[in-house]
This record gives sequence, C-alpha cells and structure tokens, in this order.
Amino acid sequence: MAALFRRRSPALQLYRSYSTAQAAPDVRTELTAAVKAAMKASKNFISFVWEIDSRLQSKDVVAATTLRAVLAEVHSADKAANDEKVPSSTIISILRKAAARRSDAAAQFTAAARPDLAEKEILEVNLLSQFLPPLLSEVDVDNHLKKILGGHPSPQKPGIIFKKFYSVVDRSTVDPKMVKKRVERLLD
Repeated sequence: MAALFRRRSPALQLYRSYSTAQAAPDVRTELTAAVKAAMKASKNFISFVWEIDSRLQSKDVVAATTLRAVLAEVHSADKAANDEKVPSSTIISILRKAAARRSDAAAQFTAAARPDLAEKEILEVNLLSQFLPPLLSEVDVDNHLKKILGGHPSPQKPGIIFKKFYSVVDRSTVDPKMVKKRVERLLD
C-alpha cells in the first residue's frame, strides 16, 4: 500500500513541453520518408509487375537509389562530425552538391550523345531539387550587401564583407558565385 503513495524523485519525472510555434521542417526526415515511399512503390511494382507500367518501376527505383545515395552522404557527414547529427544547412549543401554533380553528368552525357543516361541524371536532379529551398534572389543579396556596406562608406576588402554577409545569411540559401559577383560589382 505504501508503494502507491511513494513519490518519484524529480529527476525521474517526465515533463511535457507544449509549444504553439511550428518547427522548421527537417530535411533529414523528409529524405527518409521519401526513401521509404520510393522503396514501397518499387516493392509493390516488383510483386505486381504484370499490372503496372514499366516506366513507373524505373522511376521509383531511380528515386530510391538516388535518395539512398544522398542519405548515405548525410550519414557519412554525421559520422565525420563525431556522431552528431549535422544541421539542416549542411544537409541542404550536400543536396545542392549532389544535384550539381548530376547536372554536370547530364551535360557530359549529352555531349557524348548518350541521351538515355542524360535523361536519367536529369530525373535525379529534378528529384533532388524538390528538397531544396529556393536561393535568395540578386535583389535580396544586394539589399544585405548594401546594409553591410552602408555602415562603412570607405572601400573594404572583400573577405571582410563576405564574413559579415555570411554571419547574417545562411550559406545554403545563396549561390556563392553570385555573391562574389555582386560584391565585386558593388565595390567597383
């Protein structure tokens, strides 16, 4: 009977946290869910191959393979970061690099007169681009740069401007080549 009235220590009690704010979507969970959906679709097709169009199978297999490869890169980055999960900005940069590799491969396949392989790479680029947030426009980049340069009217070194710019803006949301061009243009 005494066990019913025994109090738990505060360290063992579970607390609930409530929040009305919505959390930012996690890219890792979106990728994992997409891999699972693609794998289920390809398994369903393989078991009922006589009922479904062959194009759907190849698309689902390509999707599953592509997303698995990107998730492997994400897990590799996790392990390189001492088994800590990397932030979403790092995952987005991994996705951008993977999409860039595939678009370069598509261009090479097109130049080599291999449209079948180029089409496959373009499908993979389209799949990966679904998970990427839009890049900042040139106008937005210019506005941020003008705010940074507004406080210092004298010409500055580009390195200092980049450092201040990237302290305000996440690297995964901008194209670094475009930022470099805009800085050079504003300094001239």
